[in-house]
Amino acid sequence: MSSRPCFIGVDLGTSTCKTLALDAEGGVVARASIDYPLVTPRPGWAEQDPQLWWQATVETMRQVTARLEGWQVQAIGLTGQMHGLVPLDAEDGVIRPAMLWCDQRAAPQCETITERVGGLDALLALSNNRMLPGFTGGKFLWMAEQEPDAFARLRCFLNPKDYLRLRMTGVHATDVSDASGTGLFDVRRRRWSPELLAVVGLGQAQAPAVFESSEVTAGLSTEVARLWGLPAGLPVVAGGGDAVMQTTSQGVVRPGSIGVTIGTAGIVGGAAYACPDNRDGLLQVSCGNAPDRWHVMGVSLNAGGSFQWLKETLAPLAGGDLSFDRLAALAESTPAGAEGLLFLPYLMGERCPDIAADGRGAWIGLTRAHGIGHMSRAVMEGVLFNMRAILDLFARSGLDCERLRASGGATASPLWLQLLADVTGRPVATVSGASEGGAFGAALLAGIGAGRWASLDEAVGVVAQTRQIEPDPARADLYDAMHPVYKTLYPAMEATFGKIAALADRKVRP
Repeated sequence: MSSRPCFIGVDLGTSTCKTLALDAEGGVVARASIDYPLVTPRPGWAEQDPQLWWQATVETMRQVTARLEGWQVQAIGLTGQMHGLVPLDAEDGVIRPAMLWCDQRAAPQCETITERVGGLDALLALSNNRMLPGFTGGKFLWMAEQEPDAFARLRCFLNPKDYLRLRMTGVHATDVSDASGTGLFDVRRRRWSPELLAVVGLGQAQAPAVFESSEVTAGLSTEVARLWGLPAGLPVVAGGGDAVMQTTSQGVVRPGSIGVTIGTAGIVGGAAYACPDNRDGLLQVSCGNAPDRWHVMGVSLNAGGSFQWLKETLAPLAGGDLSFDRLAALAESTPAGAEGLLFLPYLMGERCPDIAADGRGAWIGLTRAHGIGHMSRAVMEGVLFNMRAILDLFARSGLDCERLRASGGATASPLWLQLLADVTGRPVATVSGASEGGAFGAALLAGIGAGRWASLDEAVGVVAQTRQIEPDPARADLYDAMHPVYKTLYPAMEATFGKIAALADRKVRP
């Protein structure tokens, strides 16, 4: 019997590497995942060792390929956390730990970049995006100022997923969607901005080559192919940044629906046929996963990660035995609105709807009547109020926001899905494939690169709706009344948060 074709997608997330294989109809043949830690050396910092990414990739690929007897892998696609900086020396050695998307240390340098190019309007003319603190661009200036010896050794930079490509193929390359998230990319023209590279002290030769998402960038090296039992030269396609790729996994590649992802971060994303004009820079505009598509998104740095923080913080008080299901059950048994308790989920600062590098989390409205159930529900509601505020920005930009497609780890919980519908007042659909995360979309792009599907539109034809959740009218009315109150919280406390951030840097012994 001849081997059946399949396509592999690798998703290098913030905490997990997931690898899966899809068949020619979009069905999952095999999957594997491995976790790794995130390191926070100081408040607002977030780093990882790229070697851990590679180790996790090697092992998940071994597990997946071991289950593919009777299948023929035809291509590999890559996706992963955006905005991270992997600085490489002349021998492709990693110079320092990677600074991640949620790292806020470079906020002052982002302001410097904006000033150097002539202000926000001039920056938007070059890139169509603000230089946000999590973006890659500011991290270069931080390195130049704080670690000049390390910066002097830099010969090339890569985003996280592209470090995997380097280890697989020996090639320095990225795709247009991931490059868009560096802040150094001309999104309208789908190329690096020479002006912005120069502003952060880089030349064109230090930037990786850029490909469209389904283009083949290189072939698998002989050494790595032998390690995984795959043919040398197997095509590795460009892939895409995870925030863009997750929207593709939801089948949102044309205008008309909005994808909402509740993972560690929260992503609201939509597609456009032309590059939108990001006039105030409050949203992020990226190149899409097809040459004729662009992607619009608002990214909240604190979504499911806020709920994870709550679990990790309370677990020691429960003898270490506190599950997500238990916290969700406590939240579900608490009245909607948590009896007047609100939560601002800015635990890692914030990017959207507020640009708030010094932002902090807060419960507002605490009384002696509130318990763990109220706190748990308030965290979930606060995350979703924040995502509703991003939808408000989309609506003001003229994007159709009435139909939502949901995905992300948190949406495995029926309560999260129902709350998303109730808080936003919109019907929420789940779709096949989206629950697999960006790895699903990466595998679809591998299929396009291998010739299985002729286009992105054809590839996402395998995505089908599996369920629709309608908002509860009474709860939706309550949340309509609460949302304007929620939106006043950050502006009211912005100055206070800045002072708190300054005090946090003062180290005084216990």
